[in-house]
Amino acid sequence: MKLWIIIASVGLLNFLSRLSFIAFFANRRMPPLMERALKFVPAAMLTALIVPMIVASPGAATGVHVDARIPAALVAGIVAYFVRGTIPTLLAGMGTLWGLRAAGF
Repeated sequence: MKLWIIIASVGLLNFLSRLSFIAFFANRRMPPLMERALKFVPAAMLTALIVPMIVASPGAATGVHVDARIPAALVAGIVAYFVRGTIPTLLAGMGTLWGLRAAGF
C-alpha cells in the first residue's frame, strides 16, 4: 500500500508541476528570451540522451576498442545537416552502423 501512495504522490506532483507552467502562461505572453531559449530544449534533450550512448563504449577507457557507433553517428550528423530529414538521417546512420558491424567493427 505504501508503494501505491508513493506512486500516486509522484504522479500528482508531476502533473501539478506541468499544469502550473501551462496555467501560468495560459493568459500571458511568454518573455521573448524564454521563448527563444525554449526552442533549443528538444535539441538539448536529444543530445543529452544520445551522446552518452555513443561515446561510452565498453572499451572507451582503454582506448583500444573502436566502436562502430561513432562513425555511424558522424555520418548521421552530416546527413542531418545537409538533408534536414529524419528518415534519410536514420537510414544513413543505421545503414552505416549495420555495415560497419557486418564488416567486423
